[in-house]
Amino acid sequence: MSENISVRRIVTIVEETLIEGGRVLETPTRRAAAVAIIANPFAGAYQEDLSPLMATGKALGRILPERAVAALGIPGDKVESFGKAALVGEDGELEHAAALLHPELGAPFRDVLGGGAALIPSSKKRGAPGAAFDIPLGHKDAARVRSHFDGMEVRVADAPRAGEIAVAVAVTDSGRPLPRVGGLTKERVVGVDGMV
Repeated sequence: MSENISVRRIVTIVEETLIEGGRVLETPTRRAAAVAIIANPFAGAYQEDLSPLMATGKALGRILPERAVAALGIPGDKVESFGKAALVGEDGELEHAAALLHPELGAPFRDVLGGGAALIPSSKKRGAPGAAFDIPLGHKDAARVRSHFDGMEVRVADAPRAGEIAVAVAVTDSGRPLPRVGGLTKERVVGVDGMV
């Protein structure tokens, strides 16, 4: 972990859908999120150099996916969708979330999964403790796989406090349950350009 950045809690959540639309699923769909609650060293004061948060993003880019994948109980290369998000406490800026999520978090995340050609969907917002936030999800190798356009809502009851940030990643072992809106299917993914 980066110097002067502390993690207060890590929460791991697994969702398993067994019935959708009144139908029992032949194979349940599963998704997992890992959320780290970290101190925001720049809460309440403008800071030009956000590199300490970028370094923290790099560290979390390994720690959080490892926990989420372990919670699913599958090898990293069997993950089908991924996403990342951050919820900034009231004394922080959205740019603090961007510093955590964008410059450095992606490469170690992909390493844990053994690849991932597609852009990692992301979101960021500001909120109070217990606020819900969504981690957008998309197929890890091909952004146009419609069955994997999804999201996972997460919340941590006591976070983020005003001077904290909740940083989250999510992974899945499948797309949405009972997908039927057409488009590129996962069986036809090429996975070279991140689109198809």
